[in-house]
Amino acid sequence: MHERADQYGAKIQGSSDKRLRWTYGEMDRAIDALAKGLVAMGVTKGDRVGAVLPNCSAYALLQWATARIGAILVTFNPQYKTHELLAALNLTTSKALFITPYLKKVHFLQTLIEALPSYKLDSLRQHELAEPALPALRSLVLVDNLHDPDEDGLEASEVKRLEASNTKDEVINLQFTSGTTGLPKAVSLTHFNLLNNGRYIGDCMRLTPADRLCNVPPLFHCFGLVLGNLAAWTHGSTIIYPSGFFDPRAILDTVEAEKCTALHGVPTHFLGVLGELETGGKKWDTSTLRTGIAAGSPIPIELMKELIENLALTEVTIAYGMTETSPVSFQTRTDDPLTKRAETVGRIMPQTKAKIVDEHGNIVRLGEHGELCVAGYLVQKGYWEDQEQTDRVLKRHPGDPDTLWMMTGDVASMDAEGYLQIVGRIKDIIIRGGENLFPVQIENCLTDHHAIREAAVVSVPDSKYVEVPGAWVVRSNPKHPGAVHLSAKDVRKVVFDGMNRQNAPDYVWFLGEDGVPGELPKTASGKVMKHVLRKWSKNLAEKGIGRVV
Repeated sequence: MHERADQYGAKIQGSSDKRLRWTYGEMDRAIDALAKGLVAMGVTKGDRVGAVLPNCSAYALLQWATARIGAILVTFNPQYKTHELLAALNLTTSKALFITPYLKKVHFLQTLIEALPSYKLDSLRQHELAEPALPALRSLVLVDNLHDPDEDGLEASEVKRLEASNTKDEVINLQFTSGTTGLPKAVSLTHFNLLNNGRYIGDCMRLTPADRLCNVPPLFHCFGLVLGNLAAWTHGSTIIYPSGFFDPRAILDTVEAEKCTALHGVPTHFLGVLGELETGGKKWDTSTLRTGIAAGSPIPIELMKELIENLALTEVTIAYGMTETSPVSFQTRTDDPLTKRAETVGRIMPQTKAKIVDEHGNIVRLGEHGELCVAGYLVQKGYWEDQEQTDRVLKRHPGDPDTLWMMTGDVASMDAEGYLQIVGRIKDIIIRGGENLFPVQIENCLTDHHAIREAAVVSVPDSKYVEVPGAWVVRSNPKHPGAVHLSAKDVRKVVFDGMNRQNAPDYVWFLGEDGVPGELPKTASGKVMKHVLRKWSKNLAEKGIGRVV
């Protein structure tokens, strides 16, 4: 950041009443001011600093200010229930917590205070908190972006001392995995992990100081924090936050007004933006767009074509990874053929090793399925305060004792050119009468049909086959070219004809129809929560709802 201080365009942050613009130099000074404020609060190297914030300038400053003094930024999901947040704060023994009073019109501060038995509003005026339910927490900081961030303090020398003492392998960020049961695990990531990953991601996108990235994914997630912020900042590009939370219209307004050249998102984000283009009652100019990243879940080829035709994202790339690998280990390049960008997650990133192994740990042949393992600078240091879980995923294999492998839990295959195809999560495999079925392949078959906007496939208990596939379908907009009204039997036939009888779903549910919930359950980062769908599927199947065969 010091090196970029004389360059323009660190970021632009949209808000309801004004648009804040900083050069790199202005942002660097704001980071210093916040770093001094952290020191004044008693935060020092190794202390955990939590954040429950929307996408905003304060989040960006906090990402850098904590790293500058060697503190560890802990990014909490704004969708956490209060008890989940308290548990996560205690797991990480966070010393300070940055929050905004309101999150999506919910009085978050009041909700938090009501959950703390010994906390009083008067405590806000005290220098330190004293709450038995959160013994490590000493400071609660309310974020208000209307205040001038350029306040100075007397802690400049301490900030410089702490900055000089930083080493590349120190943990500076705890990011929580998208846990499906119980409390998610906190992944420990270092300066070296994050900055290098951001740099290589930006290289794949061919980012330059002339690029302007509309950063849509949430900053509590590695997508927004690394693929967005760090990929842009390591290349001198401009970062623009269109809104605190996902807002398709704000995204299109921002792309047009700021002449953005790049746009990030998961399929849910892009589908929302494309939907707004169709029904928003306005024609937006997105011709300045060139590149971006689509990640989080498989991208159907029809969606890729729409991104190119309707949003001008001719050089959009696909990235694959996981929080535990900083996160990206594979990515397509801007000049890869469309089929490679739609059907694979690209080739391996620089300074990274990968292998695909069978259940016995033997490397499989090209084209064969197995578990993907990743090694290199990008691998996490471990799960915070959880050695048992760490040992389950970080392995040293026989004959290669010097390499620490991250066992991804993803089933993958690789072609002769080195392109990786993710088939699905090991835990999501459907074993139908002893045969392995991969939900991602069935989902891709379904979303290739013009009448299907989204699809999610999960296992459903069955008395004969033990497990059978069940498909959750979101219909396309009726005005979409080629859209027809499919029946449940039609959906089954799409897979029967496109794949085979075994993969054809035995159950089909249309979202928002016949008493079925109106939306797919998703995390704040846009991933479908399949553990929830499995519960829904089991309950509906027991009532005989959705059965096709």
